[in-house]
Amino acid sequence: MVAKKSICIVGPSKRFLSGISYYTISLANAMSVEKKVSVICFRQLLPTFLFPGRSHVGKNISNLNFSPELPVFDGMDYNNPLTWIRAYSFIKLQKPDVIILQWWTSSVAHLHLLLRLFAGLLNKPKIIIEFHEVVDPFEESILPIRLYSRIAGKLLRKNLDAYITHSESDKQLIAERYAIAPDKIHVIPLGLFDQYGGLLEENEAKEILSIKEDFIILFFGLIRKYKGAPYLIRAFEQLPIETLEKSRLLIVGEIWEDRKELLDQIEASPYSERITLVDEYVPDEKVSLYFSAADVVVLPYLRASQSGIAHIAMAFGKPVVVSEVGGLKESMAGYEGTFFVPPGDVESIRKAVLNLLGKSEYYESPDQKWDKIINRYIELIQSI
Repeated sequence: MVAKKSICIVGPSKRFLSGISYYTISLANAMSVEKKVSVICFRQLLPTFLFPGRSHVGKNISNLNFSPELPVFDGMDYNNPLTWIRAYSFIKLQKPDVIILQWWTSSVAHLHLLLRLFAGLLNKPKIIIEFHEVVDPFEESILPIRLYSRIAGKLLRKNLDAYITHSESDKQLIAERYAIAPDKIHVIPLGLFDQYGGLLEENEAKEILSIKEDFIILFFGLIRKYKGAPYLIRAFEQLPIETLEKSRLLIVGEIWEDRKELLDQIEASPYSERITLVDEYVPDEKVSLYFSAADVVVLPYLRASQSGIAHIAMAFGKPVVVSEVGGLKESMAGYEGTFFVPPGDVESIRKAVLNLLGKSEYYESPDQKWDKIINRYIELIQSI
């Protein structure tokens, strides 16, 4: 019977904390309400000094945890065969009927392959791979990593029982790039990242952050080249002077790429005193603080599959100026607080931001609660 099926979810632990860590925990906790769930975490993903966010590795900066009743193996290390043996024992004990592998980087492809091998040696569960990235542009730009990614990825993706992605556009890209039959690729939207509590009163949030300006424009999340922060800075500089005098641009997130270029651009800006850069991976207890202070959230991405930041902004009911790219066109189309702009278009960003400043409007969050999302997973599991 489907009701007796057990599911093992595989994703990164909180040691290398990222949006995929939050996603894995949220998915496992929500799924456990309906099914027997276990979890295998990848703990040490790669040599720490190679990780762009190494400053926060191992720090306890998230309040989100797996439900206490969930069996969790935490975890597998990229370089420790003893942890691989323990993972084998864990799978043998749990006997999952279905394994869901989270794919976001090729750095852990060999661990995915090991788990697929272990499953084949034991009770041969159905295996699903869930794509959070079609391809990482940084990995694609380095020849040895690109070759490794293609070889390991091809072995991993071969003849799986199902594939999950989060938008129709990504489904099409995955089908074309990896020669996977479209009918085996299933689109399941992301659930809202609503674990950060409610909004604070705006003036209280500004006081805590020592902000005196009336209008706050927020760029939030890991700072990478494809996320387009330089375009937002240029758009900010082109706001009318009477608006600039009452505004502050908050760029909040750990810098992963192009650090010097970003710092130089801010320093050279004629309005640098109105730009605040917070270069850190923001701990959970401070997330609500920044979104509470913000009048508008801007995500000027040049490309994107999905955005966890967009789902945080929607959970808080904030207006979001976002590039009309990739899966964002689908995931945010139903949210009334979405204001699409063409990617890399400074003037469109400027106009959208200017139109929203001072309105302080709250938007109803879309109906993407995790219980409804889980029903889609259960339907898929039943079908295979």
